Parts: sequence; structure tokens; C-alpha cells
Amino acid sequence: MRGILFRYEALLPLTEATPRLSLCEGQTPLIPLENLGRELSVDLRAKFEGANPTGSFKDRGMVLAVAKAIEGGAKAVVCASTGNTSAAAAAYAARAGIPCFVLLPAGKVARGKLAQALIYGARVVAVRGNFDRALDLAKQASEDLGLAIVNSVNPFRLLGQQSAAWEICDELGEAPDWLAIPVGNAGNISAYWAGFNRYRELGRTATVPAMIGVQAAGAAPLVEGHPVDEPETVATAIRIGRPVNAEKARRAVAESGGQFLAVTDEEILAAQRLLASREGVFAEPASCASVAGLLKLHRAGRLPQGIRIAAVLTGNGLKDPDAALAQVPEPVEIDDSWDSLREVLSR
Repeated sequence: MRGILFRYEALLPLTEATPRLSLCEGQTPLIPLENLGRELSVDLRAKFEGANPTGSFKDRGMVLAVAKAIEGGAKAVVCASTGNTSAAAAAYAARAGIPCFVLLPAGKVARGKLAQALIYGARVVAVRGNFDRALDLAKQASEDLGLAIVNSVNPFRLLGQQSAAWEICDELGEAPDWLAIPVGNAGNISAYWAGFNRYRELGRTATVPAMIGVQAAGAAPLVEGHPVDEPETVATAIRIGRPVNAEKARRAVAESGGQFLAVTDEEILAAQRLLASREGVFAEPASCASVAGLLKLHRAGRLPQGIRIAAVLTGNGLKDPDAALAQVPEPVEIDDSWDSLREVLSR
């Protein structure tokens, strides 16, 4: 296992001058969700991107973005982030031996993600504003200081992220009927759509899936049809009110015959608990928006029976342990005796 720059070299814009960076990203599991699938009467699989090196899908695009930045002579990279982008950027910059500057919305990033960026050695700056403002400042830093911006405005990010769609098709031998995916800055849904189309053009699949983009109700500009100035949701990774890839995402949904929908924080957290307790899969809240959306469609009688669905789980649950701990009871504390333990176990 050597990472996507090696596995998909022929499909990526690599040259002899492109450094072959790798943290062995990609080849994440496509987990059959048999219990939930039976309840929903569908063939349901989870593309578990939390198995990537830094715990999210961002590694796929970041390895290519950083490699091409080095090829272009960049001496440092910069990004705005709600957490996952910062972790990936910092890790691959560390691997490449160049500095990384991260702009985060002050006080609104899960602690696990902040810890990652810091331990990888990034210079982290907390901006008193939301993600959209942090991204504006990152763009300005790129323009004024010559830093390579590695957000999804960087085209190499989305090219690398296409590899997840290719992996799904490689494993299934065809495209799924639906792809359900969380939507924040809207780059990932756009990348998957481009990836599925690329495989169809190459003759590796005959069809492409309907793209089901799921947003948090408090940060749902693509559902509501207008920007959200103060986005708010427990799903920090998709707490974005002005997605930079909005038009690409709208085209993906329209061309595929898919749809956007919004789910509440309560529905997201319920899906997180369900995934963990029924399937043994622990994903961060934003990831669980995809499953929450499918559950919502099922309750409304709008989920076709018998179809094959791949639901993208974008990040590992350990990215945001506080969100999980807030939903579960504290451990039972007992005296150091068999009688105390037997009493608890017998309840």
C-alpha cells in the first residue's frame, strides 16, 4: 500500500518533477452496513474515510495539492479550516518538510482536530470570525505572500479526492445507484461526481450514481438557495455558510438526478449513535449527516427499496470525542470488590 499518487498515477496530473508524497492514504474500507441496510430495505455500504492517515477524506486531495505545490516551487502552504483540512495540510507539509499555516475559526474547532494540526507542527492562527472569513484571509495570504493555498479552491485537491469514487467502483465492479455524502464547502460531492464520470468515460463503469448531498439544517445554503451568514451546527466539519464549490455541487446533483436535503443536529447525532451501536462504526458528526439523510428519506417514504447505496463517512469519530461523550452516560464507578461488580453486572 503506497498511496493514491502510486495507485492512480495514470489518472492524476503527475510529472517527473512531482514528488511522490505518501502517508499510505486511500484504500479505505467500504463497510457493508447490514443491520441498517435491512431496516431501510437497501444494500447499504459505508465508505469509511476515517481510516485515512489523519482520519478524514482530506488526505486524498491534500497529498496531491502539497506535491504539486512543491513542484511549483512553494516554500509553505496555507489553509483555512474547520479542522480536517488543517490536520491533513499540516501532516503532508510535515512529510514534505515545508511550513504550514492554518487559519481556524476561534473557538469553533473540535479539540481532536486542533490537536492534530498543532502536533504536526503547523502554525495555527485562530480568527475571530467564521470559516468563510478565515478562507478570505487565507486567499489573501496566498496572493500577497506567495503561499500555496491548499483549500478546495485548489484544483488539485478535488482531483485527488476523485480517487474515493474510483475505489468504490473498483470494489463493487460498478457504480452504486446512489451516493449519499455530507456537504459543507461542497468540494467533495463535486470531486466524487467528477470521479464517477471519469470512470464512465474510461469504460470502467456503465453508469453513475444519483448524488444525494446532505447538509446540516443550521448550515444549509444549498438547500435553502442562499448563503447562510452565521452557520451553526454540532457538525463542525460542515459548518459553512458560503461553500466555494456551490456551483459545481449544484451541477453534480442536477446532472445526476440527485437531491440536496437538510438534517437537524438531533438527526445527525441520532445517526451517529445508531452507526456506532448497531454497526460498530464510529464517525464524527458531520460524517453521519449522510446516514441521517437516508434515514430521513426512509421515514418520508422517499427511499427506493432494493437499491445499492454508498454513504460517505468523511471523518473518524475520534476527531470530535466531546460530541460523542455528551450523548452517553458516565462510566459506573464501584468499590474494589467482587460484590460491587456482581451487583452492577446483574442489573
